[in-house]
Amino acid sequence: MMRKKRRSSVDKGEGATTTTKAKKSRTTGRKAKEPAPEETNESVFGVFLREAGVTLKQGGTSNEIAVDQVVFQKRIQKQLQKSPRYPGIVQEFTAGLESHIEDPERFRNCLFPCVPRLSDGDASNGSSFQESLLRMLLGIEMLQTVIINTLLEKLPEFMFDGAGDGGLSIPHTIINQFKWLDRVVDSKELAAKLMELVSVAPVEVQRDIISSLPEILEDSQHNDIARELNSLLQENTQLTVPILDALSSLNLSSSLLTEVRGAVMVTLAAVQLEDLPVVVKFILHSVSASDAYEVVCDLRKKLELEQCVLPAVLQASQSRIKSKGPAASASTPSAGSSQDSVMLTLDGIKSAVRFQKMISEAWLKAIESVDGEEDHKVVDLLVLFILHSTNANQSRRGAERVLKGKVRTGLIQEALLQRTFRDYAQVMRGYFPSILALAQSLLRSPDPCVVPFGGHMYRHSFTAFDSYCQQEVVGSLVTHVCSGVGGEVDMALELLLCLVTEKPSEMALYAVFVKGILDYMDSLTPQQIRRLFHLLSSLAFGQQQQGSHIQDDMHIVVRKQLSSTVPKYKRIGIIGAVRIVGSMGAIRLKGKESQNGSLPKETLRQVTALLELVKSSSESSPEAAALYYDELANLVLSSSLDPQVQQTIGKSVIDDFQAEFVVDLGPEISGSFPFTPRVMYDLEVQGSIVINLLPLLAKDLQTKGEQQSQTTKAHKRVSPLCLSPFFRLLRLCEHKLHQGDLDEIDGLLGCPLILTDMDVIEKLESLSKADRELFCSLLFHAINWFREVINAFCEQKETEMKMKVMTRLQNITYLQSLLQRALAETPGYVPPVANFDGESPDGVTLSTAAPGNKAKKDGTGKKRKAPGKNSSESSSQLEEMTEADKTQQPEKEIRQGVSLVSYRQFFRELDMEVLDVLQCGLLSRSLLDSELHTKVREEVLLGPAELVFLLEDMHRKLEFSLTAAPAKRPPFFKGRTDKSVGFSHLQQRSSKDIASYCVQLLPALCSHLENCHNYFQTLLSENNGVVDGPATDVQEHHLMSSGYQLLLQVLNTTFSWSGFSQPGQRGLLKKALGVLAERLKEESADLTLGQLVKHGFEYLVNFRSTMPSLSTALCLSQLLSTVSEKGGNPAAYREQTASLAKRFLSQDWVTASGVRERGNKFNEALHTLLRIYLEHVDDVLKAVEEITVVGIPELINASKDESSASWPTLNRHTFLVFYKVLMAELEKAIRKIPAGKVSDNTEAQSEKLLTWTLAVKNLHVLVDLVKVFDSRPVLNVCLKYGRLFLESFLKLGMPLLDNSFKRHMEDVQGLLKSFQLSTRQLHHMCGYSKIQQDTSLTNHVPALKKSLELFVYRVKAMLSLNNCQEAFRIGNLKNRNLKGEEILSQQSQESDEEEEEEEQRSPLPQDQSEDEAPGTDSEGGKTVNREEDVDQDDITDDSD
Repeated sequence: MMRKKRRSSVDKGEGATTTTKAKKSRTTGRKAKEPAPEETNESVFGVFLREAGVTLKQGGTSNEIAVDQVVFQKRIQKQLQKSPRYPGIVQEFTAGLESHIEDPERFRNCLFPCVPRLSDGDASNGSSFQESLLRMLLGIEMLQTVIINTLLEKLPEFMFDGAGDGGLSIPHTIINQFKWLDRVVDSKELAAKLMELVSVAPVEVQRDIISSLPEILEDSQHNDIARELNSLLQENTQLTVPILDALSSLNLSSSLLTEVRGAVMVTLAAVQLEDLPVVVKFILHSVSASDAYEVVCDLRKKLELEQCVLPAVLQASQSRIKSKGPAASASTPSAGSSQDSVMLTLDGIKSAVRFQKMISEAWLKAIESVDGEEDHKVVDLLVLFILHSTNANQSRRGAERVLKGKVRTGLIQEALLQRTFRDYAQVMRGYFPSILALAQSLLRSPDPCVVPFGGHMYRHSFTAFDSYCQQEVVGSLVTHVCSGVGGEVDMALELLLCLVTEKPSEMALYAVFVKGILDYMDSLTPQQIRRLFHLLSSLAFGQQQQGSHIQDDMHIVVRKQLSSTVPKYKRIGIIGAVRIVGSMGAIRLKGKESQNGSLPKETLRQVTALLELVKSSSESSPEAAALYYDELANLVLSSSLDPQVQQTIGKSVIDDFQAEFVVDLGPEISGSFPFTPRVMYDLEVQGSIVINLLPLLAKDLQTKGEQQSQTTKAHKRVSPLCLSPFFRLLRLCEHKLHQGDLDEIDGLLGCPLILTDMDVIEKLESLSKADRELFCSLLFHAINWFREVINAFCEQKETEMKMKVMTRLQNITYLQSLLQRALAETPGYVPPVANFDGESPDGVTLSTAAPGNKAKKDGTGKKRKAPGKNSSESSSQLEEMTEADKTQQPEKEIRQGVSLVSYRQFFRELDMEVLDVLQCGLLSRSLLDSELHTKVREEVLLGPAELVFLLEDMHRKLEFSLTAAPAKRPPFFKGRTDKSVGFSHLQQRSSKDIASYCVQLLPALCSHLENCHNYFQTLLSENNGVVDGPATDVQEHHLMSSGYQLLLQVLNTTFSWSGFSQPGQRGLLKKALGVLAERLKEESADLTLGQLVKHGFEYLVNFRSTMPSLSTALCLSQLLSTVSEKGGNPAAYREQTASLAKRFLSQDWVTASGVRERGNKFNEALHTLLRIYLEHVDDVLKAVEEITVVGIPELINASKDESSASWPTLNRHTFLVFYKVLMAELEKAIRKIPAGKVSDNTEAQSEKLLTWTLAVKNLHVLVDLVKVFDSRPVLNVCLKYGRLFLESFLKLGMPLLDNSFKRHMEDVQGLLKSFQLSTRQLHHMCGYSKIQQDTSLTNHVPALKKSLELFVYRVKAMLSLNNCQEAFRIGNLKNRNLKGEEILSQQSQESDEEEEEEEQRSPLPQDQSEDEAPGTDSEGGKTVNREEDVDQDDITDDSD
């Protein structure tokens, strides 16, 4: 019995191994008319078998065979055929078989393999494995049909028996007998009977039959059976897997396969989760190259993996249900099994992608084609990971490209990634190497839009995966930090800090890895070092102290750096020590380490000792001391310190400050100084103290000189460098201790300074270099003191305080105007440091050139993308104003100062809160006399200079914080000029905070905008509409126009913030737009976003009439464009934006001094404005035609300095700007013309032809202009865009001509003739470029020549397509210069260029020659001399 089971299991899965034998094609199975007697039948069956070599056994013993099965089959066949009773004997034989197998035990014996009879003499003939008796008989053709019928009739008897002993299923064994037969006599009949059985059998038997069909049936039956299986698939989803397995193995026609796949696709949504892998595998393995994309798109749409995996909450509840009873677990699939099914499904996709290139391409294309954020699914991300991990057919690069593109456009967002990690952590784990590689690639990307997504991938990987993956993630992030690339380092440190905050106990395991970064601090910026020490000290010294094992290392590093004499390392030590103090001295939660939540004594002792160590280490260097004060101030501001620590820091600050920097105000100042000391800028009525600035500065310079001569290290120096940082620390400690009240120190706001008489500026050139430098340093220190004072008191609410702050602002703007003049007289001077966390300023290149050479800031803000120090630039505006005015005041020209733009890093950073001053208008207070009568009313107004100063600072801050960061990325290999210098306080705040703050300021900004508008409106009405009338104050006009422009730029930067597109910021955007809308309409609370945009747009358009300069007009256009995009329907505002831009382009721009605007800045603004006009206009081609046909001829006919009448901005200086934009926009416009299709109707074709005709006409006019304006830049533009136009014509225009040639013969002919005028001119330009040997021009020649040749062959192909080959002929083309004159050096030679001529088929040859539209193989020139002469006539005399 044991042996029987084993053999049956062998038989179960194996097919026959018989050698193929020649079959006789004899048809058998004819029924005998009368059944033979039973005993005869039995004897015939038994006798024949015995004679053929098979012994039938009873009971559980297998039948024995003495010969090879082929011999046995031959013998049986021979016996039957030779029998005198043939063919009746066949019937007798089968009847004997039937009666033999009626006994179930004997039937089983016949189904099991026969055993070779080893004892027999010829047993050696028997092979080790023999088929079952029934299978050997099925191989005899005359018996086959009868035996098949017998077996199929027997099968239902065992259908419901289930598996027998040892898991043996009789129905399964019966079906196995039919597999792999050498020949099936009646395949069709067998198929029909099997399908009949399927319709009545239980599911298990159905599955067996269906799975076996491919091995039973012949190829001819495959298509028919597939149709039946297909219909069965629709009815019964339980049979999905076997049917699809069978269909995969059948040899089907492509049309049927498509039909079946379509049917399967329809049922995809209803498929059981465990069947899903098979379904997906079938769909993907049945695609052809032509329909791969379509199928994959459909599959992607229907594959709802989100519904396959239960959310975590439900998984938990289901696991509880399962633990309660076995019944529940049987009915509900576990989360694990669903994840397994998803994993198998993805494996199916993976194998398809790996072995079929078209499928990997189709998946990429399908994911790429999704254009809505909500349309993206989890499967998209998973497939991208699959494509990246397999790298089949270089799909890794494709997956990376698609992912970056989707993230960049915001279509794949963090929410989708989070969902994928949350629900498919087990599945994702298999793709961890790819996830890590993609995250690395995204984090290293130069595109800042994709960097955060790489960060999310790291964060989720750390959270979702096991410890091995966590270690890899931390290792990878540490590698990023050590790379030294700015954005990459910032993001990696931010992520590490985030992980330390969220998962401190897990991160503690990898603290040693993170500590390794301490060896690579040389390449980190101070801000990055702060962050690094923050995360390390949080790990080592935080409340839980999970990473306490690195505490000693941290102390060692900090002490080592503090004791260094190299300023750079001392800086690192100070930053690190202060951060450690922050972590050790942070407020503790109650009940953790001590009963009342206060700091343990030992910790307090360590904190105090560390502070003392830093203080003593930095005393000898003013820069180090100043940095220490700044870092401590930041800590006080940003951290929640324990009250004891706060007190330790604050107790000595006020006393030290008074002792070092404040002296009593006396009648005279003792000591000898280079300048006469004078107490200045006193705002206090009865002040008694003064800031001791000039004496300190003089003493500090003297001490420096002594140190250099003695080379000995001095003890503590009181340096004016520490004045501003120390004051900042003082006021923040006061603010913290007294909850924002600064009464204790408010005397310092109005307190005077010991400076010198500012008349020194008039005789500066007569002073020594040292004195001039001392004077400059004095001004820098005074300005920085005032900036820090404004930082401190800008939030005070009392009117008196506000007035003093405003006065200090005026002091700054005045001192800056003096400083500009002083710097102009002091070349080579390096100012005192004001930001102590950056590199030393020795290497800074400072601009001290005279204003004529100074590259000035034009107020357009374009140069401000490199944020520097928050200095005022009002002085730079003044400098510009004076330069513009120098024609009127030539004698004062030498007095003008340099721009302070390059000195920004030497000014203290202004806090964001200072911008609150913008909300102040006119401030006034009454001064009382001794008898308490109102004596005089004092008023302070935010003047134009102060407004410009604040707006410039605000604009720089917004450019740094809110603009997308490409501008913030330093170019490769550029010197390490850290653009974040002067923004260290700003970097502590998120862009969302800054945007919210700007929205709060919007009402004030709008008020200032309206004031500027009113100022210019009044000015125009006073001067009767003339800008440069006698009533114009040039200086004030310049400041007001700078302020106007800055206001528009600030608004534009605010509204351009990419964060507004995030779902959570919609309310903030509505609030911002509501401010604009309320200026027109009282109630804006219940308006929709679209309505708010509409009202905001209307409000801003009203400013158009008072634009003082083209750059201001450009800012307004850009702001309108930005605002119009926020409502979701920018098209509605296109026409208004275009007409406004046209209005500005049609305006004559004159400065306040009466000179027409010109120069690089003007050209840049004009270029952008013209592009805005052409991008927003309805019909670009008509707009281009208007300028080329009307504006440019007016310019050609005008005198030298005149401009075009209809386009006043178009003159000879700006022609190149117009030409470049017109060519670029023309080329862009034709790329948008749809390509011609065969299916287009006549009307559509003629419309497209008309568009192309207009485009070609515009090109001809523009190309022809090089005969008049033949400067190199113009030729360069013409060659570049001429080639691009030609390429687009070949790609999009020629298919249209192919299809419309017969219907619109005249139009096509005209179009090509017109186009050849341009191509010939381009050819002449190629020749001219070679003669000139100008590389900038000849670089364009090879590609252009190639396109011109392609054009010729393409026209020939079009003629052939339309059976007009005879209209094509070749001629020689002469090389000519721009004027059309023949190039003499080549007269003697025949040109190598061949010229083709194409033309429509015509009945008369002479008509052909007249209507030719010729071209060359490298250009579209014409060979007919008559036509060339016409071309030459087009050249005007103005070309000279």
